[in-house]
Amino acid sequence: MVAFIRALYILVLVGILAGIVVLFWKMEHKRPTVSFNEFLVSLENNEVAAVRFKGGNIVMVDNFGREFTTYSPDVPSLVPRLLEKNVVVRGESEQPSPVWNLLGVVIPVLLVMTAWYFLASRQIRKDEAEEVDKEKKFRFAPSTTTITFRDVAGVPEAKEELIEIIDFLQKPKKYSKLGAIIPRGILFQGPPGTGKTLLAKAIAGEAGVPFYSMSGSDFVEMFVGVGASRVRDLFREAKKNTPCIIFIDEIDAVGGHRAAGGSSSGQDERGQTLNALLVEMDGFASDETIIILAATNRPDILDPALLRPGRFDRQINILPPDVKGRLEILKVHSRRVPLGKDVDLENIARGTPGFTGAELASLVNEAAIIAGRTNKKNIESTDFEIAKDRILMGIERKGMVINEKDRRTMAYHEAGHAVLARFLPETDPLHKISIIPRGRALGHTQQLPMQDRHSYSREYLLSRITILLGGRAAEEVALAQQTTGAEDDFQQAVQIATRMVCRWGMDSEIGPLSYAREEGGFLGEQMAGGVYSEETARLIDSRVKKLIGECYDHAREILTREIDFLRELADMLLLNESLDKEEVEIIYECTTRKRTGRQEDGGPVPNRKALENTI
Repeated sequence: MVAFIRALYILVLVGILAGIVVLFWKMEHKRPTVSFNEFLVSLENNEVAAVRFKGGNIVMVDNFGREFTTYSPDVPSLVPRLLEKNVVVRGESEQPSPVWNLLGVVIPVLLVMTAWYFLASRQIRKDEAEEVDKEKKFRFAPSTTTITFRDVAGVPEAKEELIEIIDFLQKPKKYSKLGAIIPRGILFQGPPGTGKTLLAKAIAGEAGVPFYSMSGSDFVEMFVGVGASRVRDLFREAKKNTPCIIFIDEIDAVGGHRAAGGSSSGQDERGQTLNALLVEMDGFASDETIIILAATNRPDILDPALLRPGRFDRQINILPPDVKGRLEILKVHSRRVPLGKDVDLENIARGTPGFTGAELASLVNEAAIIAGRTNKKNIESTDFEIAKDRILMGIERKGMVINEKDRRTMAYHEAGHAVLARFLPETDPLHKISIIPRGRALGHTQQLPMQDRHSYSREYLLSRITILLGGRAAEEVALAQQTTGAEDDFQQAVQIATRMVCRWGMDSEIGPLSYAREEGGFLGEQMAGGVYSEETARLIDSRVKKLIGECYDHAREILTREIDFLRELADMLLLNESLDKEEVEIIYECTTRKRTGRQEDGGPVPNRKALENTI
């Protein structure tokens, strides 16, 4: 309807504009005017060829075809004189011009239609807002969930914290007799994918109470006041179904810091919505068992009024799980898939440090897809390895054509990382080497920690920097060249070295000082530079450069000493493209025997063909 009105309105407007253009054109081409005396003089001199009468107005045409206009006060007495001079005489009606007739009709119609358009548009916008609001209100109907704590793993501390909430929902009188007041709100905060929403659903499933689920963005619309109205409607419906749980996901969309003073209408709408939420959380009666759960990964931007006691009394951090938590999560997600006998979930959990619950669920699903693609009946350990590589580094770039020289450079680059990972102390064990391009990486060397680390020693960090520099060092030692493949390695190495000097006090000359501070992030996600003098800045630069230089020299020293192992490893990578830890150890043992010229049992030295067959 609105589109039709707009089209009609535009059509009429175009007609009006066309009439105005014609009117201006006529005014531009208007005939010149002469006085009646000049007309009579021209008539006496036989210079008038024709005239047209329109009332008292006269259009004169001279002998050259030019037209002039004048006005005659006495037309009847003028006609005989014109006929006497043989002037052609014509007459025209005094009706107004068609253009003026058109404007006289269209302008009133345009005014009426304009008023109608604005009234109709306003009513339609109001109807649409009411319709949107009705749709949102329909979502306020409580739902039940079958998810329980059996479906949640990897967050044992959070589950223990919430047991008393569930007990209160199931047996509210047991606590009310003692005068206990249940916490009004619980805020789950943590990185994306750690299970905040799943945990909220599990609480409702365990308690067996109605569950109202909303997103913070559902409250915010373009119409000021709609969000506040929805908040009131939500709590009004919840009070009819107590005890119940209200869950607001991504609450930072509506609960961010309120701007001081006047602001835009969008900020005003958010402020009104937040005010309504604060008022409703304060307005619970003592007999109303309503618990508000909220989730966010940006608690640093929430309004302080939302976090005070009496509103969100408890704030629970949900972080990525440790190795035991990852094992429990894998067990939960693998219940619905057939696993092969060679699948070791504990080994998979140890090989996925930093994975969140969502990433582990994706890992199991990707492994099932890969197994189904090859028509397997069970998911095997190789499927999990391929799935993990795909999640960490992207899909395999099978169509990428790499010439032999670049492949050889890649092989030595990755072999350099692997050799250093084997010989340096305080390092994570080597897991896999590959020169198969995936995502943006042309190759990768993967190390898996034996257990989750919560703090890092200076020796570990130095070894990590040395391993990162091993790719470039291997290219220089074995191929006497430098390529751009070490760019990402350098960035990571400089970042670690800078933090050692500026944040962790691991430099002997700088001392136990910190020249960096956390700013604007959650759980240390962002780091801003500290305030220090130019002299200190130069000192920091020199110490970082010295640290990187020492690690690089150490990498070259080890690779020069183990040059035979480096070359054999690179050649095997060119042949097989991927090597695991056991195959790397076999190559090292054979290289060592070949270097000494004998085997421990006195047998012949293994040649290249025997080594290839072994791998």
